[in-house]
Amino acid sequence: MADKNTIEYIWKDRKRTVFGLPWSFTRYFLTDEKLLIDTGFFSRTEDEVRLYRILDLTLRRSFWERIFGVGTIHCCTADKSMGEFDIKHVKRPREVKELLSSMVEEERRARRVGMREYVDGDGDEGIDSDDIHG
Repeated sequence: MADKNTIEYIWKDRKRTVFGLPWSFTRYFLTDEKLLIDTGFFSRTEDEVRLYRILDLTLRRSFWERIFGVGTIHCCTADKSMGEFDIKHVKRPREVKELLSSMVEEERRARRVGMREYVDGDGDEGIDSDDIHG
């Protein structure tokens, strides 16, 4: 039986360095609601982005990444503090991107969040020009 205070991760990995080995202090964790990025050794920083705020995912694999079986997933978000960021040099990047993509869509459906909330960044989503002039 799992402790109620422990977080269940759907996916986790480390940023890979030389030869695709996990010799870095950047760790990635995916829960059912958010993506966490933990960086640092002596001083650590943990960033998080809610899945429903992720707008676009792009898989990038350089020649060296392909040789060592890793890849980088570029994320565009509607999160003001995170903006755009990379999930760098992870194993099985295509599978991770597809998992993340399906979880983003599932979270958007569960929260009833559509793309319209992100298209108009000035906070006037529900107002059109006819409402202003008429």
